[in-house]
Amino acid sequence: MILFENARLWNGLDEAEPGMSVLVEGETIREVGRTIASAAAQHVDLGGRTLMPGLIDAHVHLVASSTNLAANALLPDAVVAFRAGKLMREMLMRGFTTVRDLGGATLGLKLAWEEGLIEGPRMSLCGKALSQTGGHADLRPRLDARDYGFFESRLGSLGRIADGVDAVRRACREEIRAGADYIKLMANGGVASPSDPIAFLGYSESELRAAVEEASMAQTYVAAHLYTDDGIARAVRCGIRSLEHCNLITVETARAAAEAGCIACPTLVTYQALKEEGASLGLGPESVAKIDDVRLAGLESLEKMRSAGLTMAFGTDLLGPMHRRQSEEFTIRGQVLPAAEVLRSATVHAAKLLRQEGRIGCIAPGAWADMIVVDGDPLADLSLLTGQGRHLAAIMQGGRFVKNELA
Repeated sequence: MILFENARLWNGLDEAEPGMSVLVEGETIREVGRTIASAAAQHVDLGGRTLMPGLIDAHVHLVASSTNLAANALLPDAVVAFRAGKLMREMLMRGFTTVRDLGGATLGLKLAWEEGLIEGPRMSLCGKALSQTGGHADLRPRLDARDYGFFESRLGSLGRIADGVDAVRRACREEIRAGADYIKLMANGGVASPSDPIAFLGYSESELRAAVEEASMAQTYVAAHLYTDDGIARAVRCGIRSLEHCNLITVETARAAAEAGCIACPTLVTYQALKEEGASLGLGPESVAKIDDVRLAGLESLEKMRSAGLTMAFGTDLLGPMHRRQSEEFTIRGQVLPAAEVLRSATVHAAKLLRQEGRIGCIAPGAWADMIVVDGDPLADLSLLTGQGRHLAAIMQGGRFVKNELA
């Protein structure tokens, strides 16, 4: 057992509580309070440092080690897997104890993590994202006539093609059978794909509803890649729960999404990174030309969603070497949102999106002992969560220190 004492505990509220103690037993939290007595526990005096839940990034691509996703899909599976293990370790050292992969990672990575073969965050997976032909997961250039089946069986491919209601149903069932925790659809055009302008709508409403029905029958939900207000409104009408990106949303649609119980997952840092680094890292010119269509509306979308009462989770959606900028999402959001709300997006709100409330994203009896110790007050300075974990004195996952510089 480990007893943290003299902690400044931030646990989802607007302010942190000083003088708190947290008792960890095995992999979980046993007790939280001001005074906890335990002769059997190892006592750790935090000296007033901030103790908070481990961070959750609800939109990552663990297998995207290259910015050029078409080239990424051609990499040998072994290379993709070893690179993913490296990315996961780096995420954990930034304080992210849980991530949700939005396309590409498969059950094998989770099994390797569970067996202790790789070190990294807990994972919630969708398997391969579903796209229509010519949609956001169809990475073939216009002159590439190969059947997409050549790509979709490879670990480095983020998605698969499914056209028509029956094919969508089968693809959903196959991903769930293979271990997917939820379903991901490409329901709008995108930046990284070559043949779909941002305004393109992905999938008919009948196809979207089929995926939602299949997910519901499997006791799970659908997440959708979305940018335009039209695309978001369609998704909300069709019962999609997790709204990714949402850069071009209106207040009216955000309000409807909130009333429907949806959760948005903005990913602003990736557009800034793509603008500054994308071309030099191999992003094609047809993709570079689309970046500003969504980048420039990013901060305004946060304000619209907050005013409409739409819950927002934390996501980054970074590719290749740009993963190092993961924690910059905190300071970007902090330009327009209160710090406590930004922290909630990466803890309690993200836990709700992953349907793991009470297990992650909080410090409470029965929750996984996933916690970070911050040198300073992130409510006053969100940049304390940047710097590749430089300001994190300790990181605990499942009751085990993966970083401990408290001494």
